[in-house]
Amino acid sequence: MSNRFAVILAAGKGTRMKSKLYKVLHPVMGRPMVQHVITQLQPVDLEEIVTVVGFGAEQVAEVVGDASKFAIQEEQLGTGHAVQQAEEVIGSKEGTTIVVCGDTPLITAETYQALFEHHEKEGAKATILTACADNPAGYGRVIRDADGEVSRIVEHKDANAEELKINEINTGTYCFDNELLFAALKNVSNENAQGEYYLPDVIEILREQGEKVTAFMTGDFAETLGVNDRVALAEAEKTMRRRVNEQHMRNGVSIIDPENTYIGPDVEIGQDTVIHPGTVISGETKIGSESVIGPNSEIINCIIGDCTTVKHSVAADSRIGDKVNVGPFAHLRPQSDIGDEAKIGNFVEIKKSEIGHGSKVSHLSYIGDSEVGKKVNVGCGTITVNYDGQNKFVTKIEDEAFIGCNSNLVAPVSVGKGAYVAAGSTITANVPADAMSIARSRQTNKEGYALKLKKD
Repeated sequence: MSNRFAVILAAGKGTRMKSKLYKVLHPVMGRPMVQHVITQLQPVDLEEIVTVVGFGAEQVAEVVGDASKFAIQEEQLGTGHAVQQAEEVIGSKEGTTIVVCGDTPLITAETYQALFEHHEKEGAKATILTACADNPAGYGRVIRDADGEVSRIVEHKDANAEELKINEINTGTYCFDNELLFAALKNVSNENAQGEYYLPDVIEILREQGEKVTAFMTGDFAETLGVNDRVALAEAEKTMRRRVNEQHMRNGVSIIDPENTYIGPDVEIGQDTVIHPGTVISGETKIGSESVIGPNSEIINCIIGDCTTVKHSVAADSRIGDKVNVGPFAHLRPQSDIGDEAKIGNFVEIKKSEIGHGSKVSHLSYIGDSEVGKKVNVGCGTITVNYDGQNKFVTKIEDEAFIGCNSNLVAPVSVGKGAYVAAGSTITANVPADAMSIARSRQTNKEGYALKLKKD
């Protein structure tokens, strides 16, 4: 196997996206398109990746980071001109260079590997990744000679009537002998309808030099989709979603309605977990086995254990243990840590708090900046009053405490182990272990006063 390099073309502005966001940074399944391309290229054992940027160069560099080197295309003069900008980085090196577009997020590592292997096995100097399209409009056509060998590629706008009937299309992905590529680029002309330097013209130049040019056809046209507008972006999202969902199902996850379930590419889910419709799971979420998520739940960057249920709820940047029940209509905000066998019920909001093993916050409560021990019962309508308008303070509730309904715990405050807080109390001082604290005004009944109010 020769040295392998990659050039990613990511310099176009993407005017058809009609967006302030640079085209290759538009997300598919929550990840920028160009990042998908790099992720799929990385398993192919590349010596170097060079991303050619133009518009939005700084933003792209920030997203890609040290996964690639960069070359700047100051003027947008075509794909051939774009590849030339990488010459300073890899132009003098021996090996094979793959050229891919930064707006083709669906091509898989397996296809890239197969393309490289075909190119190397055939001893080709150029190999085109092609596909058969039912509707090839807009794509460059692959022109073959009488022997079936690739002779050239004709862009759609430059094709004649007969050439437009061809349905084998150029996907815009190629393998080249690296040194021959940069030598041939110097001979590419811009005498065409667009006045640009086309990379596909290298194919014809190499053929005229007697070099071997081959084509490798992918069996899945859908993965070659280039995203140029919002319609194609939605199609890419749909294809990626289906691919991700199918992989989880083959790994033993039950997805009740795959068409209405959104699982990000970095999510991990254990066997026999069930995902109900309307659920969105994203980021680096990890879910254990035999859990039930949804319907209509959003999970972002969470760790969820085994045999846990999250129903009609939102959780972000949090940890949820084993055998936990969350929801319906709960909200776990960042840095919440829910212990095993705990219960977070309907209309409960947890923020930056630890809820201990077996504790229950069953309904209509806000627990923020709190440390809640084991087997604590937090009654309906309880609020930890954690914010004074300038600073946040911590509430501590120790093991086996019981917090009565409609209580306010004004932080900083602690409730000792086994202590009780009477319903309707506003607690502003620490409650000792095993004590009962009542902090409410004494009830006063004024006989007949209601009748007087009605008469007035």
